[in-house]
Amino acid sequence: MVGGSLTASLANLVRGQSFALSGGTVINSDGSQAVSDIIVGADGRFLAVEPFLDGTSCGACVDISGMLVSPGFVDAHQHLDKTGVLRFTPNPSGTLQGAREAFAKYARTAGPDDIHKRATRTIERCLSRGTTAIRSHINVDKDAGFHGIATLAGIRDGAKDRITLQLVAFMTPHPGQDFDWLGKNIDGAVALADVVGGTPAVSEDPPRYLDMLFSAAVKAGKPVDLHLDEHLNAGVHLLDAALERVERFGMQGRTVFSHVSVLSALPRRDFQRIAERILALDVGVVTLPAANLYLQGRDCEMLPPRGLTRVAELHRAGVTIATASDNIQDPFVPTGSGDMLEIARWTLLAGHLRGDELAAAYGMITTAPARLMGLGKDYGLQAGAHADFVVTDCIDTDTLVAGGPDRAFVFSKGRLVSETTTALMRDENSPLKEDA
Repeated sequence: MVGGSLTASLANLVRGQSFALSGGTVINSDGSQAVSDIIVGADGRFLAVEPFLDGTSCGACVDISGMLVSPGFVDAHQHLDKTGVLRFTPNPSGTLQGAREAFAKYARTAGPDDIHKRATRTIERCLSRGTTAIRSHINVDKDAGFHGIATLAGIRDGAKDRITLQLVAFMTPHPGQDFDWLGKNIDGAVALADVVGGTPAVSEDPPRYLDMLFSAAVKAGKPVDLHLDEHLNAGVHLLDAALERVERFGMQGRTVFSHVSVLSALPRRDFQRIAERILALDVGVVTLPAANLYLQGRDCEMLPPRGLTRVAELHRAGVTIATASDNIQDPFVPTGSGDMLEIARWTLLAGHLRGDELAAAYGMITTAPARLMGLGKDYGLQAGAHADFVVTDCIDTDTLVAGGPDRAFVFSKGRLVSETTTALMRDENSPLKEDA
């Protein structure tokens, strides 16, 4: 089907009406690819994904032969309460602590309307680039109060037919932050959230703080996602303390460690011991290349480090590792567009994956984060799952990650939410003119 006809046909699909897509190359959950047909039900879920389907009973049928179909991209770590505040929150030092202080000051005046406007803009940009599920950490502390978590809970519930949004109650300790406030407010924050989180490295009493987080998670029946050891000081890390609590509180398979930058600073023998325990306890890892490239190593006079965790080694060891945006245009990361393919490329390059591991980077923005977020049977190109998918003109996962598409159609909950096309203006006198 010619380009214009395909665009028109997909754009004319009616929400609430079943439709079929025929002849596309589908990326399966194991990374394999096969030509297959797709039927999406009126409820926005896949009815069938397999070859030689009869779509004549559907409200519409569109031929997408030659196009690649991927499940929607998953961003397992964002901060939607902080997004877009860069011009209001200068961070001259460019450090993690400088960013924390800058946002803490801004959070005291950031009201619900401000948070709502910035967060929804970023969510829409992410959707337009193929992201159909986001997990966002939302500060809950004396500075931000409940403004962020309450506002994002409203967005999550109101947009559930458009995007899957999970919220982490990010119980944020500050220097001088007393435990009374956190203790009194953690249950209320967790009730609004889907996940319990925090950052133990900056707590004045990390063991007590970890116990508070894990206890609240068990009480609420919700998973844990920690900002863990986002630094490069090999002499001070909390990995063993956090892993001990995963085991003691029975949170195997329900815990994620984000950042864990310190793993790259540990001697290999220590890293291997910890990696084996992470694997045995089924703890997931999320790497955040943008933030760690930007914030870490600024005090090094020679050979500043990349700042990431041991991405390649964790992947090759069998640990479930995802990659994510983290902050978008704020004092922690001044850049960002919500494009997970861009993040996958950063991860491959900065994380020392090889050129033959492009498929691994692709898995880090699809199946791996979907597993860590517990999306289960709701995710993937399979019958019963939400019809969250991206149709592109790439030939395989390698080309999708390496260079990205020139044409892309994003579907979320069975609805076309974005169409993008890169088109060159033709110059009849150009030496680049294609032969007839």
